Amino acid sequence: MAYKQQNYLYTSDQVRTLDHLAIEQGEVSGLQLMQRAGNAVFDYIVKHHPGAPITIFCGSGNNGGDGYVVATLAKKKNISVQLVHIKPPQRLKGDAKLAYNIAYETGVPMTSFSQDIVLKSGVVVDALLGTGLKGPVNSNYYSAIELINKSNLAVIAVDLPSGLNADTGDVGNICVNAQATISFIGLKQGLFTAFGPDYCGTIIFEALEVKSSLFDDVHPPSVKLQLNELLKHIKPRKPSTHKNNYGHVLVIGGDYGYAGAALLAAETALRTGAGLVSVATRKEHVSAIVARRPEIMAHGIDANEPLQALLKKASILIVGPGLGQSKWSKEMLIAALKTNTPTILDADGLNLIAREKIKLKPMNSPYILTPHPKEAARLLNQNTTEIQNNRFAAVKEIAKKYQAQVLLKGAGSLVCVSEDSAIGVCVAGNPGMATGGMGDVLSGIIGGLMAQGVDQSKCLPLAVCLHAEAGDMAAKGRQISLLPSDLIEPLRQLIG
Repeated sequence: MAYKQQNYLYTSDQVRTLDHLAIEQGEVSGLQLMQRAGNAVFDYIVKHHPGAPITIFCGSGNNGGDGYVVATLAKKKNISVQLVHIKPPQRLKGDAKLAYNIAYETGVPMTSFSQDIVLKSGVVVDALLGTGLKGPVNSNYYSAIELINKSNLAVIAVDLPSGLNADTGDVGNICVNAQATISFIGLKQGLFTAFGPDYCGTIIFEALEVKSSLFDDVHPPSVKLQLNELLKHIKPRKPSTHKNNYGHVLVIGGDYGYAGAALLAAETALRTGAGLVSVATRKEHVSAIVARRPEIMAHGIDANEPLQALLKKASILIVGPGLGQSKWSKEMLIAALKTNTPTILDADGLNLIAREKIKLKPMNSPYILTPHPKEAARLLNQNTTEIQNNRFAAVKEIAKKYQAQVLLKGAGSLVCVSEDSAIGVCVAGNPGMATGGMGDVLSGIIGGLMAQGVDQSKCLPLAVCLHAEAGDMAAKGRQISLLPSDLIEPLRQLIG
């Protein structure tokens, strides 16, 4: 049960279903659930901001009801509290109305929203909009969020920051910028990808004592990836083992000016455990690659025939790092796609497929595609905004269109290994990884894992987690100066 609650991610409709089931079957009323939620928020404030005055912005739904509970608790503890309601409380219904009545009877100071409200000190509680928001924020809600964000005070979001789409992580026209978000019953998948990480701050989960049996029939569409669980798929090596037990990765790329990308992918594949690694690149780059990493077998390829010999020896292909989009690039890609060798496609490998409308032939092992949002947009003939508006839908659509395993990179990278499985969400990683070459390192990790025989369905999620965790270890609070090659030593520590 603990795993379900902490790591399973749900849509807003599913969380509402769980909420209703808890009320119908859990011997708890809606008001009691609301009071538990309010208590969780209040306890967090008391722990992290002891004695600070509290200003609570309440909307007209159950999210606002949670805010009225927080206000009641603050008043009872003689903590300075001010409640700002966006809509007249008389319009409240159900449990939110009951929570308002209790706050009113307790003597909580309340005022209607005005743009003249001044926020000078203390903590702000965002209880404006719940999980039902699907479009832009309108009228006084917009003005209230604008006021909250301009205050520069610590903001605690109730369930999710107002303005954030709980299902997709998309933000319309405005969103509360929270220091912490306290989410209830089931974690919402939109908190962890797209723009969710920009606005949520620290995410705290509160189960509200909901019975574990209620989760049995509500199947999560996504799940947080856990590195510790995935690492077990890298098997210990026997003393009698040898290099040929761990595959031969061939990196195809490195057009003029882009040798570094192919080198990063190749070196990382070695560091991840591949038995042998070769690079097929421009002949002008061979000496530089060998000088940097003599363990890599670098080959200059100007004609198709020498590449065929390399393709026959390889057990895993990585096509795209520094590949470019020249005639040479296209010839290299086409030759690789004619094989039946498991293939990772990245960078210009993906761009060429989209530009030339190349169809991937069926293989026993699925292709692995690793687009960032702009590459994903090309693959689906969309724009980047459309991809980011619903990353979950995009990763599924790419997987279906190309019959492939797909990684959609970005904040909260998404992994789709099959149409039937839950989408994996990587919650590690940091903004310092937004630099050229990080994707090449990731491709190398995937190739190294595949080459040594890690389970086909686990390679991609494991690689994403290793890459992100190595990035966090390498950054250590110094994100801006982070380089892709900085990840190699932490990667060695993680793999062993």
